[in-house]
Amino acid sequence: MDLVAGMPSYDGLRHVEKDVLIPKLMREKARLRCAEQVEAFTKCCQENGFLMVVKCRDENAALKECLTKHYKDPTFYEECKQEYLKEREEFKTTGVTSKKRQQKLPTSM
Repeated sequence: MDLVAGMPSYDGLRHVEKDVLIPKLMREKARLRCAEQVEAFTKCCQENGFLMVVKCRDENAALKECLTKHYKDPTFYEECKQEYLKEREEFKTTGVTSKKRQQKLPTSM
């Protein structure tokens, strides 16, 4: 294994990767895993407008519980970390960002 930070096989994590990039991936994946709760909360908010703060407490609590369960799961963190490391290695090797990670540009540009 090459221990130079710039090399593709280096699997040490920088501060920004541990504290920003991997948690961001975790949030994205957790939202997909909690899709039912996200949908219920979104629907409640759309139906209740300004009253959503009061009327959507149950949906908000269920969504928060689901997301928190994933955020605190060490196995889920490790899964996301390994996915991030794989994407990072692929990028360093090819210089191309994964298709699923590429940001879509607004059509007005």
